[in-house]
Amino acid sequence: MARGRLRRRFKDDDLTDMPDHALVGVVRIPSMQESPGRAISKRVIYALIALFAAVFIVYLDRDGYRDVQDNELSFLDCLYYATVSLSTTGYGDITPYTSSARLINVLVITPLRVMFLIVLVGTTLEVLTERSRQALKIQRWRSKVRNHTVVIGYGTKGKTAVKAMIADGQKPSEIVVVDGDQTVLDNAAAKGLVTVRGDATRSDVLRLAGAQHASAIVVATNRDDTAVLATLTARELAPKAKIVASIREAENTHLIRQSGADSVVVSSETAGRLLGLATSTPTVVQVIEDLLTPDEGFAIAERDTEPEEVGGSPRHLPEIVLGVVRNGKLHRVDDSKVDAIENGDRLLYVRQGPPD
Repeated sequence: MARGRLRRRFKDDDLTDMPDHALVGVVRIPSMQESPGRAISKRVIYALIALFAAVFIVYLDRDGYRDVQDNELSFLDCLYYATVSLSTTGYGDITPYTSSARLINVLVITPLRVMFLIVLVGTTLEVLTERSRQALKIQRWRSKVRNHTVVIGYGTKGKTAVKAMIADGQKPSEIVVVDGDQTVLDNAAAKGLVTVRGDATRSDVLRLAGAQHASAIVVATNRDDTAVLATLTARELAPKAKIVASIREAENTHLIRQSGADSVVVSSETAGRLLGLATSTPTVVQVIEDLLTPDEGFAIAERDTEPEEVGGSPRHLPEIVLGVVRNGKLHRVDDSKVDAIENGDRLLYVRQGPPD
């Protein structure tokens, strides 16, 4: 029965079948904030472009226009006609007759009308425009997103993981947060992260987050059973992605590894070890925290070996090398198998300061 329910959930692709405009509010692409003065200036420029385009069109076809005196239109007449037309003013029983009156109408009266229209309907137009922009952003993002990181759950663990990734040099726009709580998603969006609202155990939600194209997936849910199901769903969608999962209880480690997690962090045991160390050697805990904070002090990092380092011992390098990754397997620095560095090895070392 459980397997059957899982299969049905994997086949549920309702969200991915929706048009982009229907996903506004589910997917949120962060926008660059700009000052009100800059935003208004841009709108004025767009309005002027539209105005002079209309003037140009009328001026090209000026032989088809006549005023109340049956005269041919001058450039000023064309400008006047375009301004009153675009401002939806129309013609009343009182119309400007002399050139000076029409010039005043163009320079003073019409801008006042436009300002009135902006105040009157600006809010409604802004909402409609924002929804259209978001729909277009979602369409572009879904077609281009590749090799990003998906973070499932934006609680304490998820926030800390995102903070560490950004401090390690990853761009916020390359991180997608999946959570069901709109409040925490608003918090994530304010920091420049792409957000998707929904249940991460559903395949259509993860597919909407681009999990099938992700290079890494971080599972940071609050419940172990949710973490197992989310990992299982993510692994089916992304067979080649690196999946890192956090669980509370060590007894569930084998379950989440069987579900497809490459790395498992047991939060309760890790916190317990640190608490135990703090009772006798609190300075050790401070050093560990420093190593786990990449934006300042010391940090644990990984890098490729340099050509001139091949053949030498990792213990003789300037950095403090903790281990060597060879063929995807980590060896401690004192392992005899890695006495000499080989081509393709990666070094796990202690880095000083933030990444370059």
